[in-house]
Amino acid sequence: MARTTASPGGRTQQWTGQTGPVSTNLLGEPPATLLPADPGQGELDAGADPIDVARRHPASPAGWAAASHAAWRDGRVVESYAFARVGYHRGLDALRRHGWKGYGPIPWQHEPNRGFLSCLAALGRASAAIGENDEAARIADFLRQASPAAATELGMGWAPPRT
Repeated sequence: MARTTASPGGRTQQWTGQTGPVSTNLLGEPPATLLPADPGQGELDAGADPIDVARRHPASPAGWAAASHAAWRDGRVVESYAFARVGYHRGLDALRRHGWKGYGPIPWQHEPNRGFLSCLAALGRASAAIGENDEAARIADFLRQASPAAATELGMGWAPPRT
C-alpha cells in the first residue's frame, strides 16, 4: 500500500513499503519537445556540402551544425561560431513553434533534435575558444539541462568548470 506525504519545496514522498520513498515534483516538468524532420538532414546523410545545405535550407539546424563542424575542423573558429549561432537561433525558432517555452527537455534520442543540440554544443565550443567564457558556461548549463544525453554524446571538454 502506497502512502504519500508532503515535504517542503513542492515535492512529495511516496512510500511504497518496499524500497522506501520515491520523490515526485508536484510542479512537474514540461513534456519533451520533439522537432519534425530536419529539411537538410537527408542531403547531409547523402554527403552534400554543409554550406550548400545551409544555403538551400536556411531553417535547417543540422545544416548549420555541419557547416560549423566543418569550419572548426579547418581551424576557422570565428566562422564556426557564426554558423553555430545561426543554427542555434533557427533551432530556437523551431522549438518555440513546437511548444517549447524556454525550458524543458529536448531529447537527443529524438533524431530531429540533434541538429539544434549539435549547434548548441558547437556554439559553446566556439564561444570558449574566442574567450566568451560567460556565454560558454551558459550554453554548457543549457545543454546539460535540455539533454544530458546530448551533453554526454557531444562532449563537454570545452565547458568551463561548474561552480
